[in-house]
Amino acid sequence: MKKVLVFMHVETEGPGTLSWFMDSLGIRIRKIRLYKGENPPGDASKFDAIISMGGPMNVDEEDDYPFMKKEVAFLKRAITANIPVLGICLGAQLVAKACCARVNKMNEEERGWKKVFLTDEGKRDSIFQRLPDYLNVFQWHGDTFEIPYGGELLATARDCPHQAFRYRNAYGFQFHIEVTDNIVKEWFNDQSELSVYMNKLKSIEREYYAQAKQIYANFIWFADLCRQSSDRRIKTSFN
Repeated sequence: MKKVLVFMHVETEGPGTLSWFMDSLGIRIRKIRLYKGENPPGDASKFDAIISMGGPMNVDEEDDYPFMKKEVAFLKRAITANIPVLGICLGAQLVAKACCARVNKMNEEERGWKKVFLTDEGKRDSIFQRLPDYLNVFQWHGDTFEIPYGGELLATARDCPHQAFRYRNAYGFQFHIEVTDNIVKEWFNDQSELSVYMNKLKSIEREYYAQAKQIYANFIWFADLCRQSSDRRIKTSFN
């Protein structure tokens, strides 16, 4: 049985659609609730993939959220060990930091349902195979990552050009593909935009969930390739 490690930074930013997909394949998820004082495990190699979720904090607020320093160190070890890593929103910014890239404040917060467009490199990358040239995603962030040196920009948008990147075996998505109707309600339950966001989700629901499922399937396929590659290296080293 495959095992996936999921880092959570706040209770309200959980795996969402990711849990649906993993459950359907019998993939076991281990959630590390960093905000509750849980620590990253000592050995990343016990997991087939690592996923870092979102959160309202900034990557440089390590004094207020010391768990982020531990997580970045863990992500660095996982990337070095060729374990697939996926970061979403804050998670993407933490992955970027683990890859020695800067995270900067935006002039204006990006929020709501938006389109992001695949770059030529994104269209070729395994994570976006069998998907259209643009994706409907949910945005809510005030920071943005730079592309790590040696990495590739995979998706872009007008208001925030850096939407997705790959560095070796690590991916970062600035946008959300994991939100569900319940997550949107929880985030905006007392705000005027809620009805607009819910109506938009209803109008794109089938397309949105299908694209999320395809991205997750592609990521798990990529994880299988990384595992096979690592197994071959281990066998070679003993021969």
